[in-house]
Amino acid sequence: MDGQSDFSVNIQRNCVVRGFHLETLDRYIQELIHEAEQALSTAYAPYSRFFVGVALLLENGKVIPGSNQENAAYPSGLCAERTALFAAGVQEPGVPVMAMAIVVARSDGTELSPAFPCGSCLQVLLEVERRQKSPVRVYLKGTGQQVYEADGVSVFLPFGFDSSFITEP
Repeated sequence: MDGQSDFSVNIQRNCVVRGFHLETLDRYIQELIHEAEQALSTAYAPYSRFFVGVALLLENGKVIPGSNQENAAYPSGLCAERTALFAAGVQEPGVPVMAMAIVVARSDGTELSPAFPCGSCLQVLLEVERRQKSPVRVYLKGTGQQVYEADGVSVFLPFGFDSSFITEP
């Protein structure tokens, strides 16, 4: 092998995350972010001291909260995004998730920028979007007033793994 490839592939994706100040967002999005901030108080993060609160807005108007739950026996804990998504699947099966607000904070009060979901959470969110055949609008907030908005998980996971890779045609 001389390091030359047999062919090349040019893959372009339009992955845009928009930034807003909290007070400029629609009232219902501000309320969803407030619900995620409330969920921070239920987080159990004695090891990382990185607290995450989530609020899902379902198509029927119901809001489902979630928070990260750590365990000394890593990786036995669970991220906030997945606690909320799995709770929604149990409490409101088949009801599409319209939006997700994710808020992060540290126990020492350190200023934090908005944080993106981990790969496992992105994969679960991708499965939710594929199952409901519609994207989930995602709002990310740190400890300040900046909020990032994305139109769906493909912004964060443009080459997601889905069932088409494991099912026969």
